[in-house]
Amino acid sequence: MNHPAFSLLGTTAVLFEAPGHEMTLATQQRIWALSHEAQQWPEVLEAVPGMNNLMLALADPPRDLAGLRERVLERWESVAPMTREGRVIDLPVVYGGAGGPHMADVVAHTGLSVDDIVDLHSTPVYPVYALGSHPGYCYLGGMDARIATPRRKVPVLSIPSGAVSIGGFQTGVSASAGPSGWNTIGTTRMSFFDPTQDQPALLQPGDSIRFKVEKVIR
Repeated sequence: MNHPAFSLLGTTAVLFEAPGHEMTLATQQRIWALSHEAQQWPEVLEAVPGMNNLMLALADPPRDLAGLRERVLERWESVAPMTREGRVIDLPVVYGGAGGPHMADVVAHTGLSVDDIVDLHSTPVYPVYALGSHPGYCYLGGMDARIATPRRKVPVLSIPSGAVSIGGFQTGVSASAGPSGWNTIGTTRMSFFDPTQDQPALLQPGDSIRFKVEKVIR
């Protein structure tokens, strides 16, 4: 997709999709800025930034979709990227073993050793691009391409909360138990979502994650 896309979601929401397929921090910073601005528009109930996209939930079915589309596209071209100096959260991870059942698959695909994969995975500081998929789940950028591994052809029916996984060129941590098509290489005890808190999600776009090696089980 070389041009921005704009489409209806049901009867009371629209989806803006940024051009290009690469997921970069620069693109996300523009998404954050557009989201912040659109949240102030009177017809917008909620602006929800996603990966390379922005959903706008509207107060009523859009009566002038062409006008709204033109407004969104115009602002996308001129909006300044929003930088966020968020928190850096250290996550202790136990790599491999029962909590990392697909480490062998990542080894087989990449041709790297377990130690190499752990080192490459735990070195970057991963910016949180967006929240989605399920409550508290963070879409992260910054993974080393050398450990990229395709998603599983047959998804796993359930992985536990705290599962650290790789899917394609991304890595993430499951915030709750559920099905997944990603390759789980480790686990963390950190809780990412608590509905009893004023801010249920632990992290927000602009925060960052740093994986700390607690143990490697071969």
